[in-house]
Amino acid sequence: MNKLVSNIFYIASFIAAVVFVFLTANNNHTTAGWLLALFFGFLAIALRGSELLKGLSYTVMIMAVVSIALYHPQYFITVGDFKLSALIIPLLQIIMFGMGTELSLKDFANVVKMPKGVIIGVVCHYVIMPLVGLGVARLFNFPNEIAAGIILIGCCPSGLASNVMCYLAKANLALSVSVTTISTMLAPFLTPFLMQLLGGSFVEIDFWNMVWEITKIVIIPIVAGLTFHYLIRGKFQWLDKAMPLVSMIGIAFILAIITAAGRDNLIKVGALLLVATFIHNIAGYFLGYWSARMMKFHERDCRTIALEVGMQNAGLASGLALSIGKLSTAGLAPAIFGPVMNITGSTLASWWHNHPPESNEEKHP
Repeated sequence: MNKLVSNIFYIASFIAAVVFVFLTANNNHTTAGWLLALFFGFLAIALRGSELLKGLSYTVMIMAVVSIALYHPQYFITVGDFKLSALIIPLLQIIMFGMGTELSLKDFANVVKMPKGVIIGVVCHYVIMPLVGLGVARLFNFPNEIAAGIILIGCCPSGLASNVMCYLAKANLALSVSVTTISTMLAPFLTPFLMQLLGGSFVEIDFWNMVWEITKIVIIPIVAGLTFHYLIRGKFQWLDKAMPLVSMIGIAFILAIITAAGRDNLIKVGALLLVATFIHNIAGYFLGYWSARMMKFHERDCRTIALEVGMQNAGLASGLALSIGKLSTAGLAPAIFGPVMNITGSTLASWWHNHPPESNEEKHP
């Protein structure tokens, strides 16, 4: 996108923002919601014109969709007699299938090549984020089910977004993919265990039901995707190109459904929950980075572990909130955490990109 077109969309986003403020001041909230969505939509397009900021474009577009869901939830709750929340699990399975198609057996072989880094990365992830989540939930004294959502996001594995951020940050991408893969494969056992241990006092947790839900949402689709990678991938190039787009649309739609379902609760605790998820996310980066530093890892690997610890699979947390019947409460923290971690992760990755590690730090742990 050339600079002129980008500037036009910046101007359009500014105009939309001004009109939004005017309509809100005059209590015309029905129309104001569409202007807020236009503001984010125009801004997302404008950001595509900047090499430094275009990574934020998708997150800002999600905000546009979430804005519509917040102001007009009726579009994302039901279509006729069909509840749109029923689409969350199938969409997550498609996203996890897409993750599986991008994996190969060499990603698992990397674990053998750098076992220390993978072990420390996974241990830090499953120790730091659940405990910080518990601390944040108690600190803010949220209602039990909303507090459980904060702990739930902390107990989930890392997601694909961390791999993208590690690439941008000039970190150790192979280590990142390995930590994401192993933390995801361990999720059916560790997530229910940690959730029952730390979140059981907030909501009732059916351990074996959660094991099955994670297996159904994550493991089976990933195995199917891995099989697809070796048997079919490359034979249908249109499908290979379509999967990332389908995943991005799926994530945006899931967040819109959760926002619509929990709109009333979000209005009550939205600002505080935003602060809580921000603290949770930033603490993950900080503690992950310095845990790796204390273990004498090189800078590239410290960056990797920081991003792997701080960035969670918010989609899986949303699906699990739905499976325990708490989408409108426990599902709120994951819905907020997703966009927050993409903004903070992009910012941190951009900073690190412009401050590359020393060239002599090339060894793997």
